Amino acid sequence: MFESIRRARLQREGLSCGKTRRKHQEGDLFDEMRTHPAGTVGVYVLFFIGVVVLMRLGTRVEDGLPALTWLHALYAAAIGFALVAHERVVLRQEISDNGVLLLVLGTIFTHLALIVFTLDMSSGQSWGKTLKAVVLPHAFGPLVLSVILGRRIGLFGAIYATLLGVLVCVSVSAPTYMATSVIIGFTGVLLTKRVRRRNRLFMAGLYVGVVAMAYSLLLHEAAGVIMEEKIGRMVGLPLVIGIVTGMAVGGLLPVLESVFGVTTDVSWLELADLNHPLMRRLSIEAPGTYHHSLVVANLSEAAAENIGASAGMCRVCSYFHDIGKLSKPEYFIENMDPSANPHEDLTPRMSALVIIAHVKDGVDLAIKHNLNSRIIDVIEQHHGTSLAWFFYRQALDQKAEMERLVRQSKAKEDDVPQVSEETFRYPGPRPQYKESAIISLADAVESASRTLEKPNASRIETMIDEIVQARMVDGQLDECDLTIAELARIKASFAKTLLSMMHGRIKYQKAVESKPQAPVRDESKPLLAGDDETPSAASNKIVEASFAGSAAESTVKKSRSRKSPPASAA
Repeated sequence: MFESIRRARLQREGLSCGKTRRKHQEGDLFDEMRTHPAGTVGVYVLFFIGVVVLMRLGTRVEDGLPALTWLHALYAAAIGFALVAHERVVLRQEISDNGVLLLVLGTIFTHLALIVFTLDMSSGQSWGKTLKAVVLPHAFGPLVLSVILGRRIGLFGAIYATLLGVLVCVSVSAPTYMATSVIIGFTGVLLTKRVRRRNRLFMAGLYVGVVAMAYSLLLHEAAGVIMEEKIGRMVGLPLVIGIVTGMAVGGLLPVLESVFGVTTDVSWLELADLNHPLMRRLSIEAPGTYHHSLVVANLSEAAAENIGASAGMCRVCSYFHDIGKLSKPEYFIENMDPSANPHEDLTPRMSALVIIAHVKDGVDLAIKHNLNSRIIDVIEQHHGTSLAWFFYRQALDQKAEMERLVRQSKAKEDDVPQVSEETFRYPGPRPQYKESAIISLADAVESASRTLEKPNASRIETMIDEIVQARMVDGQLDECDLTIAELARIKASFAKTLLSMMHGRIKYQKAVESKPQAPVRDESKPLLAGDDETPSAASNKIVEASFAGSAAESTVKKSRSRKSPPASAA
C-alpha cells in the first residue's frame, strides 16, 4: 500500500509514469519453503504415510492375505531409512529443493498406487500369480523420473519402487516381483537417454513391452506353468502394458513440467522455435542482436555438450537472453547506425543506465510473454553483477578532466561529478548454475571476438583466457558449480567453435584474359561455308597463340595447367 502511495506522489510530480515493472519470483515465502528443512521433513512424512496406506490396501486386493504386522512396519522403516540416506548422500545436488523432492517421492508413490490398482483390477481375472507380476506397470516411475530429472534419479526410483513394492504387493511372490520390477524398470531407464522427441517415449514403451513379453515367456517356463496360461495373454498383455505406459508418460510430461516448474529436453526442443514473436521482433528491429544471439547459442550449446550440461537449455536461453534490447535497440553497438551515435548526447552514467536496463526490460518482456522460468533466470544472470567498464572508464576520465579544470580555476568544485562503481554495475544476481554461467561467458566471448584483428588460434585462445580469468577475479563465477576442469573444457570448446566461425578464406585473383583479335580475312579469297561461325573459347586461344608467337603460346599452356582451388574453399 505504501509503495502505491509513493508511486502516486511521484507520478503527480512528473517523476514517474505510474507503471510498475514486472518482477521474477516475487513470492519470498514460496522460495523459503522450497529450501526450508521443515518442508523437507513434511514431504518425507507425507510420503511414508501414503506408503503405509498403500500397504494396507495391498492386503485387501485378495481374500486370505496376511494383515499388516509390526514386522512389516519395521521392514518399511528400514527401507525408508535407506531411501533418505541414499538421497542425502548421493543425490543431494540433483534433488536440491523440496519441489524436486516432492516430484521424486510423488512419482514413486503414484507408481505404487498404480500397481495396487492393477492388482485390484486383476483380482477378478483368472490369471496366475506369475502373470500378475509381469503385467504390472513396473516402468512407469523409472520412465517419468529418468526423462524429467535424469537417469541417475530414474535408477533411484526403480530401486526403491522395487523395495517398497515388495511390501505393498503381498499377493505376489517377493522374489518374482523383485526380479520382474528390476529388469523392466532398469530397461526403461536404459532406453531414455536424451529423449528429445515424444515418439521416443512411445518407442521406449514398445521396447519395454518386448522385454516384458520375452521375460514373461521365460518366467512361465522356469516356473513350470507355461501350459496353464493362454499364450495370447502371456505374450500380449505385457506388450500392451509397456506401450500404454510409454504413451501415458508422454501425455503426463507437460502436466508435471507445469506443476513442478521443470523442463525436459523434449520441451527445450519445442521452445527452440525462431518463429516466436519475440525472436521475429528481434530479427526485424534489432538484427545485430539477433545474429549475436544465434552465435552465442552455438557457442554455449557446444560447451554444454562438452561438460554434460543441458545443451538444449543453453541454446534456447541464448536465443532470448538479450530480448531486453528491443526497448532501445539503437543504443547498442551491434544495431547502431555508424553515422549517429545516441550516446554522444548522454552522460556516461545515463548511457550505462540505458545499457544496464536491458536486463530488467528483458525480464519484463519474458514475463509478459509467459516464457519458461529458466529463460527468465538466464536473462537476469547473464551479466551477473559485472561492470559496464567502457562507460565507467569514460566517467572517470570526465571526472579527472573536471578536477584538472578546478585546479586551473576554470571550473567550480561543485561541477566535479561523483563516480560510484556500484552505479555502473548490473543488478545481478550472479550465475547460479552451469548453464547460465556458460551463456554469460559465451556472451562476453562473442562480443570480444568482434574486436579481433586477423583472428587466429593463438589470439582467440588468449582472448578467451583473459575474459574467463577476469570473470573469476571479479567473483562472477563464485555462485555456480562449475569446476576448474569444466572451465578448461568450456574454453577449449569456445576456441574451437570461434575458430571454425572466423576461419580464413582463399583470396581469389581476377582472371584477366586479353581478348583475341579477330583475324583479318583476305577480301580476294572467296568466303567458304562455315567462315561466318564464331570460334569456341579454346580455338580463340589457339588462334591468338598462332598470331602472337611463342610467348603467347606458352601463356596458353600455363593457363591450361593452372589448378583451380578446391571446392571446400568456395
